[in-house]
Amino acid sequence: MTVVWINGAFGAGKTTTARELIELIPHSTLFDPEVIGGSLAHLLPPKHLAEVGDFQDLPIWRRLVVDTATAMLAELGGTLVVPMTLLRQEYRDEIFGGLAARRIPVQHLVLAPAETILRERIAGREVPPDLPDGEMRVRQWSYDHIEPYRAALASWLTADAHLVDTSALTPYETAARIAESVGRGDFAPCDIVQTPEPTAETLAAGVLLFDERDRVLLVDPTYKPGWEFPGGVVERGEAPARAGMREVAEETGIRLREVPRLLVVDWERPVPPGYGGLRLLFDGGRLPFDEAAQVVLPGPELRGWRFATEQEAAGMLPPVRYERLRWALRARERGKALYLEAGVPLG
Repeated sequence: MTVVWINGAFGAGKTTTARELIELIPHSTLFDPEVIGGSLAHLLPPKHLAEVGDFQDLPIWRRLVVDTATAMLAELGGTLVVPMTLLRQEYRDEIFGGLAARRIPVQHLVLAPAETILRERIAGREVPPDLPDGEMRVRQWSYDHIEPYRAALASWLTADAHLVDTSALTPYETAARIAESVGRGDFAPCDIVQTPEPTAETLAAGVLLFDERDRVLLVDPTYKPGWEFPGGVVERGEAPARAGMREVAEETGIRLREVPRLLVVDWERPVPPGYGGLRLLFDGGRLPFDEAAQVVLPGPELRGWRFATEQEAAGMLPPVRYERLRWALRARERGKALYLEAGVPLG
């Protein structure tokens, strides 16, 4: 089972190419995530929808894309062809990481016609006749997203995906070229970490590392949204503090010389689809300047890192993680570990 994800600017011909492609790749099925976006208009309150400019900004959309793709492949097998523009790297990471966690490889392609050709295709694009002012709105939407597409190409998309120049190709010719390359195995699966999804409550250990200004090290995982502390799930039979040390070394290249001191134990309540569990934070201490300046991010697991003040972390971490950090910093100041439930200290 595999996914062929066809990315590109709005108006690049992704859906038309995908329809041709499923006729050329044996045992393949079309899955258009636009369908999920349309369904959310009937499922979510209008006020909630009005708070976002694009259904891709809704976490439920990204989660349902992963769940639906997984269910379709479990039902049908073969190859799932997905035509969908993804211009935000964190959304690509979340969706592809979710699929990787379910052992579903993704071959990521970008249809990349020259911009003059792209604009000509947008101008000639057919628009559903039942949309009020549909022609103007749909075309303007496509034009407005050329610049974000150009920015994504310059920053991450070119290095992440296989580009297919479609300037001189019809949708069928594009599909034939892709099908031939897929058949030969030319497109390697997207390099993203495979983190198995938990099936029960988990025990996780994070380690707080500080620079000489007492800013805390935060990392940006590719496989889930939001910033995080270095750390991860404690393996069976592993001591939590040692697990934190192992994860720090694997994620950042920093090898702690001493076992870190416990700061907080936080019980995270289960929120479907998550199972929750115990989250431990340890004090890894202050890093010497030379070590703090040489953090290494090995492999595809982390996208970035930075040292942040407590105030900066409030805008970077999800609320429950920020509360965990806030109380861990208080415990560090007082020299006494704290017990939390869902980020709230007890006792």
